[in-house]
Amino acid sequence: MLEIDFAQLSDAGSVRDHNEDFIGYTAPKDDEQTRTHGWLFALADGVGGHDRGEVASRVAVECMLDGFRKSARNESLNALLPRLVQSANGKVFETAMMAAPGGSNMATTMVACALRYDVAVVSHAGDSRCYLLRQGYAAAITRDHTFSNEQLKMGVVTAAEAGRSRASHVLSRALGTNMFLSVDTSENQIFPDDVLLLCSDGLHNSLASEDIARIAGRGAPLDSAAQELINLAKQRDGSDNISVQLIRVRSVERVGMYRGRHYKLDQT
Repeated sequence: MLEIDFAQLSDAGSVRDHNEDFIGYTAPKDDEQTRTHGWLFALADGVGGHDRGEVASRVAVECMLDGFRKSARNESLNALLPRLVQSANGKVFETAMMAAPGGSNMATTMVACALRYDVAVVSHAGDSRCYLLRQGYAAAITRDHTFSNEQLKMGVVTAAEAGRSRASHVLSRALGTNMFLSVDTSENQIFPDDVLLLCSDGLHNSLASEDIARIAGRGAPLDSAAQELINLAKQRDGSDNISVQLIRVRSVERVGMYRGRHYKLDQT
């Protein structure tokens, strides 16, 4: 059976007077729902410089969680998660259009992680990230949707040039800016003692992957690790809102698929 521990924390930072990040999760109510639906964690970062960023992030996360709770039993997470992000995008776009007077240009990033059996599926748009921590190392399993990264992908600039670019923090994708959104999704096998970390750019812009691995990957209580990560990010910068979700895998249930049905694999 899939078993996890988790902690989440959000902080306005040291400069801003309000928090435009929003985080949330939905948990299965019993063992059966752990197998038919699983867990969902979602984190959104209202885009700075756009009005009502805190509304956009809340609407996006609440839409994701509600859609996940109402999803069909055993629906493929690879199909479900990007569909839910698309739905959240539509909800943010609709909310912006209906804002009075004259509408709003609200927008938000989104990263979401669903876990079921021995798999974590991650969907995202924008520069909120998901890291996988394993055996003392932390690696980002999402790619920031920024204009400099798009240029890097096309070979227009080098990695060093992309890092120095003034467009390194300019988003190329976000929820709410258009009616339709391109969503990146990946499937990742998980193992006991793995830690998944979702965060806004207020965290990853201040901390290196080595910092993240040292603090969140050492087996300390997740509540303490989340607070330590945020405290360090505030010490080094603190100019942005900072949010983190930590998920530690305690055990997994290895399964295979035959004719659309899951079956348990021998784990000896």
